[in-house]
Amino acid sequence: MRSQNRLIQLFLPNKISLENLKGDFFGGLTTGVVAIPLALAFGVASGLPEGAQAGLYSAIILGFVAALFAGTAPQVSGPTGPMTVVAAGFIATSPNPEFIFAAVVLGGLFQIAFGILGLGHYIRYVPQSVITGFMTGIGVIIFTIQIQPIFGLKSVSGPVQAISGLPEAIRGMNAEALLLGAATIALIYLVPFITKAIPATLIALLLTTLATEYFDLNVMKIGTLPSGLPSLSFFLPDAQSLPHVLLAAITLAILGSLDSLLGSVVVDNVTNTKHNSDKELVGQGMGNALSGLFGGLPGAGATMRTLLNIRTGGKTALSGMIHSVLLAGVLLGLSRYASLIPLPVLAGILVTVGIGIVDFKALKMLPRTPRTDRIVFILVLALTVLVDLITAVQMGFLVGCILFMKNLSDKELTRSGSLESMVVDEGDAVRLAEQVRVIQAEGPIFFGTSESFTNAMQDDLHNTRAIIVRMSKVPLIDQTGAFALKDFVVNLKKEHNITVVLSGLPEEPLQTLRDLQVIPDHIPENTVYPTLADAVNGLNDILAIQPSETLRPQSYLYKVGG
Repeated sequence: MRSQNRLIQLFLPNKISLENLKGDFFGGLTTGVVAIPLALAFGVASGLPEGAQAGLYSAIILGFVAALFAGTAPQVSGPTGPMTVVAAGFIATSPNPEFIFAAVVLGGLFQIAFGILGLGHYIRYVPQSVITGFMTGIGVIIFTIQIQPIFGLKSVSGPVQAISGLPEAIRGMNAEALLLGAATIALIYLVPFITKAIPATLIALLLTTLATEYFDLNVMKIGTLPSGLPSLSFFLPDAQSLPHVLLAAITLAILGSLDSLLGSVVVDNVTNTKHNSDKELVGQGMGNALSGLFGGLPGAGATMRTLLNIRTGGKTALSGMIHSVLLAGVLLGLSRYASLIPLPVLAGILVTVGIGIVDFKALKMLPRTPRTDRIVFILVLALTVLVDLITAVQMGFLVGCILFMKNLSDKELTRSGSLESMVVDEGDAVRLAEQVRVIQAEGPIFFGTSESFTNAMQDDLHNTRAIIVRMSKVPLIDQTGAFALKDFVVNLKKEHNITVVLSGLPEEPLQTLRDLQVIPDHIPENTVYPTLADAVNGLNDILAIQPSETLRPQSYLYKVGG
C-alpha cells in the first residue's frame, strides 16, 4: 500500500496556489523573456535544420510539464547547455538527425524509471570535484563551438574541430558578423551596470537585431519560424540506428537527471526548502518525453533561469508555467520577428552562457584543493571536452573512489566512517549541561558521508545553545565534506542561533579547511581548539558558561549562565 501511494504521489500534478500570484507572475514573465533568446540560441547550436523552433518547443513543453509535475516548486526548465551539447553530438554523427527526437522521448522514459526506482537520492554520492570539472568542461565546449558562428561561418561539431579550424575561420570571417557578436557580448556584460530592470540578454538581442536591419548587414539569420504551436511528429528509428539512439537516450537521461537535481539542491540552499528528488525526475522525464514527441530538444532544470525566477518573486510551480505560456505567445504572434535574429548574435549570447557555466571559483582554488580532488577535477574537465560527458562522469567517479580508498589505506584506519552523534565519550570523563552538546565525529568526512554527517549533527537540537564537534578521529576531509561542515556551522548559527566550536582537528583536515578558506571565512579561528577541554573553556568567553564543581582532574560539570 505504501509503495502504491508513493507511485501515485510521484505522478500527481503540483497544487497550483494563487497566494503568491504577483511574485509568480513577475518571476515567470522575467524568466520567459530571458528564455526567448536562450531557447533560440540552444536550438541553433544543436545543428538541426530547424533548430530554433525545436529550442522553443522544448522550452514551452518541458517548461510547462516540469513545472506542473516535478518536485522543485520554483525550478524553471528548458534547453540547457549540457543537454544541447549531447544533442549536437548525436545530430552530428547520426545518419538521420531527426532521430534525436526518438532519443529525447526514450531519455524521458528512462528519467521516469529513475524516479520510480528511487534513484534521485543518489545525487549526493557524486563528488564535488566531478560536478565542478564536468560543468567547467561544458562551459568550455559551449564557448569554443561558437567560434565559427561568431565569425559568420557554419558551426562545427566539437571543441577540437573549433580550435583546429580557428586559422581558417579567421581567414574566412565575416567582419560584420564578428562585429555583431562582439557587440552582443559587450552589451550583455555592460547593460547591468546601467539597469537591471530589463534583462541584458534581451536588450542585446533587440539592439543588435535592429542594427542588423537598419544597416542591412550581410549576416546569416535564423530564418522562417512556424507561426503555430507544434504538432505530434515522432520519428521511429530503424534497427541499424537503434543502438545509437539508445546510447544517446541513456546519456540524456543521466545528464538531464544530474543537471536538474543539482539545480534542485541549489534551490534548496537559496529558499530553505526541501525538494522531492524522485518526483523531480518523473516530472522532468514526462516533460522531455512530450518534448520529443512534438519535435522539441532535450532539456533540464535551468539553474540560472531558476535563480532569476526566485529573485524576481517566483515561489511556486505557477511561475514556471507562466514562463512557458509567454514563450508560446512568441510562436503564436512574434515568430516573423524572431526569424530576423542574426546567428552571430545568438552565438554571442551562448559565449556568455559558456563563460557563466565555467566554475572560475573552483579554478582559482585548484592549487589549494586536496590532491585527489584536483586530479579528479582535471580528469573530468579534460574528458568532458575531448571525449564525451558520460565517460567523463564515469571515469571521474571511478578515479575519485580509487584515490579516496588509497587515502584511507594510507591512513591505516581502524574504524569505519560512521558517526556517533549527540553523545559524550565516557572515557573523557566530561559532563555537560543540556544546553551544551558534544558530537563525536569518527572516520573521514567525504562526498559519500557528508549528508549523513550533517543530518546526524542536526538531530534533536531543542534547548541547545552550543555544540562542540570532536574531530580528533576524523583523518581527512575532502572538498564536499568541508563545504558540508561549513553549511552546518553557518546554518545552525543563522537559523537556530547555536554556536559551534571544533576540537581536536588533526593537521591534514585542518589544513584542508584553511586551504578552501572555510577557516576563517565561515568558521572563525577562535572557535577551533586543540582539545575538548580547551573547547569547553573557550565557551566561557562565548556563552558565559561557568564551572560549578570539579568532579575529578580534567573533568567538569558546566552550566550555561550563572
